[in-house]
Amino acid sequence: MAERRIAAYGGTFDPIHLGHVEVVRAVVRNFDIDQLLIIPAHRPPHKGTREIADGYHRFAMAALASIDEPSVIVSTVELETPDRPYTYETVERLKGIFEQGVRLFFVMGADSFEEINTWREPRRLISSTNLIVVTRPGHKMAVSHIDERFRGTIVDLSARESGRPTAEELEGQHIYLTGCVNKELSSTEIRQRVRDGRPIDAMVPPHVADYITKYRLYRQ
Repeated sequence: MAERRIAAYGGTFDPIHLGHVEVVRAVVRNFDIDQLLIIPAHRPPHKGTREIADGYHRFAMAALASIDEPSVIVSTVELETPDRPYTYETVERLKGIFEQGVRLFFVMGADSFEEINTWREPRRLISSTNLIVVTRPGHKMAVSHIDERFRGTIVDLSARESGRPTAEELEGQHIYLTGCVNKELSSTEIRQRVRDGRPIDAMVPPHVADYITKYRLYRQ
């Protein structure tokens, strides 16, 4: 039986935008992912006390944004466990949910990767899954902060035109550095534009823009 590849893409998604959708499509395509889980965080510990939209709104927007992506579903695994907010715990829960024969990848942005040592149990996270780190093409990602024992597992795909790892590079456990984000978008900027009454149509999927308008999100 062939090994299934499942990717988990965690984040606040407040709101999800076209940059996130671009990441999803690139990861599914380049790593031949069978299923990608978008995982809205309940209330990420590293975000502090900043107000974020309720989880059901962020879940709904993520579902609308991925409705035409057949390999993508939105997971409630973190929304349902607010008392266990750390990423390494989520990865361990996912590994417990899926049967043997599943290869798990965790997707994160370059900014999160460069701050990973501030996360809870970073070595435990890195050693428990494959990381796919996404950034814009040409951006040089720092790796000096990564524990030396993990640096030898890094596969740099950022300068590779195809963006795809080889079959050999998909064996074993790795940290993959990819340059697949061409849209410079920020959820913070989107929320500010909504507060200012400026359009966001070029920044989020149409159904997400409609949802934000209908439910009057980010007005204050």
